[in-house]
Formats: sequence, structure tokens, C-alpha cells
Amino acid sequence: MHNTRFAPSPTGFLHLGHAFAAITAYEAAQGGAFHLRIEDLDQSRARPEYEVAIEQDLSWLGLRWQRPVLRQSTRLAAYGHALGQLRDLGLLYPCFCTRREIQAEIARASEAPHEPDHGVYPGTCRKLPAAERERALARAQPHVMRLDAAKAAAKTAALTFTELGKGPAGEHGAIQVDATLLGDVVLARKDIACAYHLAVVVDDAFQGISLVTRGNDLFPATHVQRLLQALLGLPVPLYAHHRLLLDPEGRKFSKRNQAVTLRSVREQGMDGSQIRRTLGLD
Repeated sequence: MHNTRFAPSPTGFLHLGHAFAAITAYEAAQGGAFHLRIEDLDQSRARPEYEVAIEQDLSWLGLRWQRPVLRQSTRLAAYGHALGQLRDLGLLYPCFCTRREIQAEIARASEAPHEPDHGVYPGTCRKLPAAERERALARAQPHVMRLDAAKAAAKTAALTFTELGKGPAGEHGAIQVDATLLGDVVLARKDIACAYHLAVVVDDAFQGISLVTRGNDLFPATHVQRLLQALLGLPVPLYAHHRLLLDPEGRKFSKRNQAVTLRSVREQGMDGSQIRRTLGLD
């Protein structure tokens, strides 16, 4: 018996990939509770009509969820408290780099001998002298707040999480956490009070989520989220990552492809049971 959740952002219509994830989470909750969470922190992109469509699509699939629906935009105080805890531990630092500067630094690092060829943040602003950092803050230079992953990892014992499904390389069972796998992730932005990794662990604890089911493209994110759970003293759910539903070209479904939205297939006369068969979930 588990509590599970489906957490879409209201920035477009749900597509077939979303249906696969939602039904998988719903069925994993049989005997427990299924929660719908609206990830609407980015108010510049969230739209009320998409939120209405999300509930219509899930109802059409035959899914039922706990009420009231949790909206992340109502949880800013909780996220602020969690950020304060991490700040008090000395684990956050401001990053003033632009995306272009980060991409250029990553490109230079990947060309250097013995440097890893991946896109994690290279820690440029972590190395800033304190005086330079204070000057940038004093002139209100735009910045994000990043987690010092190596410093955070040093504050915890060796960590694991339990994988009931399969990661992208078939990972299953007790998984050793690599706290620096994603580098120094962003936890807050000037325009968005809290970023994904922090919001998701705070909300999972608040809603009593005991089993997280999601696509295996998010398997790496579990490492940093497990680290945050340890730092904040939060309960640790089980995880069950599943295969991704891909389009005929082998790509993840996109909200930009209107032909595969649930609204479009519903308008074509398909019903929820047909969708389940199409997704191989019947």
C-alpha cells in the first residue's frame, strides 16, 4: 500500500507520455492514495486553462485523486524554510553566471585532457573570492542559488535509495548515492522562489509520498534529491523508475506536438481503455 503522485506543470496539454506516467503512478497506489500535484512555480508559463485540461484528461483516463490538489505556488513559505536550513548549514552560494558563460566553460572543460564530458555546472562562482561575491550582491547582479554538492556530501554518511523499478542502465535494489552526479544544482532563482529538486523533496514529505514512480530519465535526479532529504531530515520514499514512452522517431513526447495530446486523441473518439491498450498498460 503506497502513496504516489503525478506532478505535471500547467504549461501545455498532457500528451501520451504523461498518460503513461500518470496511469503507472495511479496503479502503484492501489490500496493507498494517489495525489495530483500542480508544479506551477513558473508563473510566467503556467496557464489556468492547462490546469483545467490536466484534471479533465486524468478524469477521462479513469483516475481519481486526493483533494484538495496541491499547488506549488501555495508552498513558498515551506520552500523558504528549507532554503534557510541549507543556508544555515553553509551549503548555498550565489551563482552569477549566464547560461552562455556556463555553456562556454563546460565546452572548454570537455576539450581539456582528463576532464569529464558532461554538462554539469563547473563551479565557477563557488570559487569566487568573498569580496567579489559581496560586491556582486551589493549591486544586485542577477543570480541563482546553488547547492555546494561536495560540501553537502561531506555532511552526510554514505547514502542509498531503494529502486523497485529499473534505471536507464537496469539499476535495481539498493543504489549508492553519488551526491555530485549532477554537480551544484540550482535550488532557487530570483524569479522563481524554489527550483525543482528542492520543491519535490519538500512536497513529497509534506504529502506523505511513500513511492515515487517516474520515467527513468529522472533517475540521476534521485541522487541529489536523496542528498537533500538527508540534509533536511526528511523521510525517504521508495523509487520505481519506468521506461519512457517514445514517439515513432525514438524521441520523448513533447507538449509542442499537438497530435499526441490527450485532448486531441479524445476529440478523435478514443476512450480511456483504448489509450491503456495503446500504451501497453491494459
